[in-house]
Amino acid sequence: MEHKTTSRRSFLTLAGLAPLAVWGLSACGTSGPGGDSGAAGSASMWSLTGPPGETIRKNSIDTFNKANADTQVKLTLFQNDAFKTKIKTAIGAGEAPTMIYGWGGGGLKSYAQANQVLDLTSWLEENPKVKDKLFPSAFGAATIDGKIYALPNETVAPIILFFNKALFEKAGAQPPKTWDELMALSKTFNDLGIAPISLAGQSRWTSMMWLELMFDRVGGPEVFNDIFAGKANAWSNPAAIEALTKIQELVSANGFIKGFNSITADSNADQALLYTGKAAMMLHGAWTYGGMKADGGDFVPGGNLGWVDFPTVAGGKGDAKNGVGNPGQYMSISSKATAEEADTAKKYFAEGLLSPAEVTAWIESGAVPIVVGIEDQLAATEDKDFLTYVYNSAKDAPNFQQSWDQALSPTAAEALLNNIDQLFTKSITPEKFASNMDATIGK
Repeated sequence: MEHKTTSRRSFLTLAGLAPLAVWGLSACGTSGPGGDSGAAGSASMWSLTGPPGETIRKNSIDTFNKANADTQVKLTLFQNDAFKTKIKTAIGAGEAPTMIYGWGGGGLKSYAQANQVLDLTSWLEENPKVKDKLFPSAFGAATIDGKIYALPNETVAPIILFFNKALFEKAGAQPPKTWDELMALSKTFNDLGIAPISLAGQSRWTSMMWLELMFDRVGGPEVFNDIFAGKANAWSNPAAIEALTKIQELVSANGFIKGFNSITADSNADQALLYTGKAAMMLHGAWTYGGMKADGGDFVPGGNLGWVDFPTVAGGKGDAKNGVGNPGQYMSISSKATAEEADTAKKYFAEGLLSPAEVTAWIESGAVPIVVGIEDQLAATEDKDFLTYVYNSAKDAPNFQQSWDQALSPTAAEALLNNIDQLFTKSITPEKFASNMDATIGK
């Protein structure tokens, strides 16, 4: 799969054991988990292994260090699962690196509430060029109680409704613009012996994407915002119940491929169902484009892959341009950093993160960096149509909801995935789903 570290799933699925310390990027040593970077103006960063992000981050820091002899950044790289464990331990022990890589949302909220990361709001106000070059929609997952605790960076990966153009042509049909049209297409394709929708339901988070967009289209962003804010009984919002009910109606209409709850996303089996013509549609992250291009023969180069916005719902409050998925990655500054270390981190935030060279590197990897004004660069790539669509849909989104299992606490996220599994197999009702999830609010 192309640019796997930009996948919103990579940090949940890649295993790792030991860190890789990139000593060549700094003359300074380290002592302890957070790293004593040596010179007073030096700083430390932990980030992730794997292409293309590892190389891009190394090059970015190497360039910064060569230009800033007195304010060096020392990078240590971890595989994903190892990073998740070690960063929590280090932050809890007050030994975090100066710069903390993360995904915003629930994890960042816990750090902010424990005063373990710095409030960057005033600094960004004083340095508008840093903030103004980034997608406004990327700041939602970095904002806690109205204050910004992380700088969005790297790339965006919205959830997209993909479709097989050849199958739609065979059916004499158009991709759905409304939920009613989607329901009608379920019958159209089933009658042709084609699965309407590919779904790797065993992975659970793939089913979650349907709920994320349905909650938005029915009730608007406020429905999940109330959940994230910890509002009592927020999962039982009437709009949430309606969205959950519509999802079960789609299941009952055989909208999803038979046996979906035994299909896994890690094997890319759901993508294969789309490009081999066994399923007409698939709701998935932008990161699957690379996999389908690499593994689908002439499916992508031949022009049979299509994509559209998620359908609207009659009477729904959500804007059709609202998005969900991975609005970016995030970098915070440890509250334990010295003033000099924090200043170096901020300097790197301003000069190193998403510099012109880094932006070019992300685009060349097949990803869309969260920087405005890159239309011409995207248009010069062989994947210009898709990358431009991703860019515009993310840049222009009135609201971009971070994926729920990142936005929520780990406890609530696991309960969510378990209940989603039961919802899609219709072993619980929408009302039971809501009451089960209401019980996790605040946990």
